[in-house]
Amino acid sequence: MEQIALTINDRQLSASSGMTILEVAKENSIDIPALCYRQELSPIGACRICVVEVERSETLVGSCHTPIAQGMVIHTHSKKVLQVRKTMVELLLASHCGNCFMCDKANICELRSIATDLEVGLPRFQVKKRYYPVEDASPFIVRDLTKCILCRRCVSACNEIKKEKVFGIAYRGFDSKVVVDFDQPIDKDVCRDCDVCISFCPTGALSKHGEIGEEKKGEPLIISG
Repeated sequence: MEQIALTINDRQLSASSGMTILEVAKENSIDIPALCYRQELSPIGACRICVVEVERSETLVGSCHTPIAQGMVIHTHSKKVLQVRKTMVELLLASHCGNCFMCDKANICELRSIATDLEVGLPRFQVKKRYYPVEDASPFIVRDLTKCILCRRCVSACNEIKKEKVFGIAYRGFDSKVVVDFDQPIDKDVCRDCDVCISFCPTGALSKHGEIGEEKKGEPLIISG
């Protein structure tokens, strides 16, 4: 397989053709944050958190789906890249209605983790928020789409790993949402003994049923000022 010579953050590297920028970065312990990307899934390119700067490119590119090319010079944490990443995270937080204090995933929420790493606090933007009732009709899974950030990982995980097609994306623009069938509450027997989508959700949008009064696992949530 052809070897590609490229430079990432002033480091001269070599990688196999066909690899993406993000794959090469991870292989060389270069951290590029991403929300929609998981190694087990096909690249989605939905969150735009993984953008990087490629010299001679007019725009920033998504590292999760951009293949490397001979002589590429890439900057993963330039001023321009960090500004865009912070803005994207702020927009996600601004439209995200989840209450961290009440969320079982607060301490392991990937959105919170990336926001902390980028030093993003309260968002500057005032945007319309999405509110949905909690769906608990299924005995196997609870959906709280109010906390969904439309990363599409649940859709891909169900399709590619479980080989089912429980989820899909419907509507457009602000009204876009993850749906089941014709936008029905989830109540599928194929979800029995399966938590693939739950394990891939980066926020608290998907969870299992818990008993009332059941002690929550994990450390207490601490938010410093």
